[in-house]
Amino acid sequence: MPPPRTAATFAPPVMEARRWLDGVSFAPERPLINVSQAAPVDPPPHALRQVMAEVALTRDDAHLYGPVLGLPELRAELADQWSDGYGGAIRPDQVGITSGCNQAFAAAIATLCAEGDEVIVPTPWYFNHKMWLDMSGVSAVPLTTGADMRPDADQAAALITPRTRAIALVSPNNPAGVEYPPALLRAFMELARSRGIALILDETYRDFHAQSGAPHDLFTDPQWHDTLIHLYSFSKAYRLTGHRVGAIVCAQDRLAEVEKFLDTVAICPAQLGQHAALWGMRNLKQWLAGERDEILSRRAAIEAGFPDLAERGWRLLGVGAYFAYLAHPFSLSSADLAPRLVREAGVLCLPGTMFCPPDDPSGRGQLRIAFANLDRDGIGTLFERLKGFAG
Repeated sequence: MPPPRTAATFAPPVMEARRWLDGVSFAPERPLINVSQAAPVDPPPHALRQVMAEVALTRDDAHLYGPVLGLPELRAELADQWSDGYGGAIRPDQVGITSGCNQAFAAAIATLCAEGDEVIVPTPWYFNHKMWLDMSGVSAVPLTTGADMRPDADQAAALITPRTRAIALVSPNNPAGVEYPPALLRAFMELARSRGIALILDETYRDFHAQSGAPHDLFTDPQWHDTLIHLYSFSKAYRLTGHRVGAIVCAQDRLAEVEKFLDTVAICPAQLGQHAALWGMRNLKQWLAGERDEILSRRAAIEAGFPDLAERGWRLLGVGAYFAYLAHPFSLSSADLAPRLVREAGVLCLPGTMFCPPDDPSGRGQLRIAFANLDRDGIGTLFERLKGFAG
């Protein structure tokens, strides 16, 4: 008897890392620095929580099943703002609201792939994408990135086979933090279109992009929907991680297939989270700009403070959005180093082995730091602890 689908993949990495804390205590003057998960720990701003409370108290329909593809007002708002921001034409009937961006990716794959199909994914990859492909019977074909942590379209072209259904990119990238330039994204769009496959672009962290204005011009193509599947998360922008609100933007006929998946898996996205996302889009632009400025300030602190670590053999491979991706100077694998950092340095981070295929040796020398919940002083403390670790 074949094993169940879940046996085809690995344990959730963040949950695995949390088990390293079992039995370890931290002195009050030296608390744990947790840089393992890319999610804000602060609650939504007070005004947004008030709106959610009012909806919960006054809108009976907010406690019922809603439309499978999400609130029409939220779909329309996203279509309008994306059309304006990207300089393209996006209709509400090309937008679906999902229970988080992970579900948006899962839905996209369900509309694209059958058993034995392939999706090209740059490495280091976002582990939840790999896990869903494994559980879907779809092969994740690794596309190795260069020293700049950016994928190359020509190399991707050489990996395309008759079973390839899509190329999946994340920009700003998780885990490497790098932002893919517009020309790179355009090259992948043209490659995908020329081969009759989809380009999945996950822009979960687009609100924290260092570039002002549109991060790419893909939506300016009048026929963007014949190739592009765009994914987004409201969780990071408005601190709604626990409410699970994401989005998928794609061709209308594909969205009809997405609806089948969503109706079967969740029936509808959570109503309170959708109302919060809608109010946030309409009222929190200035607040979100401040959040972006703070993240960019922390990114600058990473870059400014790194030379001291570089003197000890560390290398900064990528930084951006919530992430810094590091090469460590020690002979042991990051899979062994990361648990030791918990015990000996009071730092919980993820090893590069969690973002690479088992036969890719690069992950052994890499660590991901998710710094969204560290202020500039906290970043300085993190660097001091890493400098003091002897390996």
